[in-house]
Amino acid sequence: MHHTPPVLLVIAHGSRDPRHAATVHALVREVRAQRPGVRVETAFLEFNIPSVRGVLESLAAEGVRDVVALPLLLTRAFHAKSDIPAVLREAPRALRIRQADVLGPSPLLLSALERRLYEAGLTPADKPTTGVVLASAGSSDPEAIAVIAEIAREWRHTGWCAVRPAFASASLPRTADAVRELRALGCERVAVAPYVLAPGRLPDRIAQGAAEADVLADVLGPAPDVARVLVRRYQEALVRELAAAVGA
Repeated sequence: MHHTPPVLLVIAHGSRDPRHAATVHALVREVRAQRPGVRVETAFLEFNIPSVRGVLESLAAEGVRDVVALPLLLTRAFHAKSDIPAVLREAPRALRIRQADVLGPSPLLLSALERRLYEAGLTPADKPTTGVVLASAGSSDPEAIAVIAEIAREWRHTGWCAVRPAFASASLPRTADAVRELRALGCERVAVAPYVLAPGRLPDRIAQGAAEADVLADVLGPAPDVARVLVRRYQEALVRELAAAVGA
């Protein structure tokens, strides 16, 4: 009997900015290309359609039984801990849903950040003389902030002159302050790497804060490395359940 793998439901936050949904859909197309045997659906928490509830109800009506819900988020902040589990609890009873882990941290995301910096004009030879601002959207969740700071520390060890975290909202420092700090440290050039998945209000704020930087990279978007992280989180959710079943 042919076993159909669980549907991968990618849950994005959503935004009033149309570039956000367009980028999410481009990333999901990249995931489909990497895992052609898996059905991948997209849903949004707010601002965009389809809604998470709407997609789950459609899947149940079709007779789908197994779903892996993957938060399209870089850190385990409020949406991953509270919003998404609350929406999933309201899903049709016929569905068996596993919530996968958020995307970050992951070495693949660091390679995606570097890809974007090289696309913006840097080369690997520039690393020792370049300071990088790891610019994230920001969060009021201390765990999420600590993770960003740890990623910056790890990334620094790969050869950059210095790496500093910065935040577009909810926490400090801001991008412009981190740029000035790297200048004061004596880095020959300063680059801003947005640690965000899609364009929108907060990424625009990061770009404004990068006015005095030499290089501004693009958002992570549909980079192949990002899609690989989604595929990996999907597989990990399945392996975790298998391990739990074996141990039961």
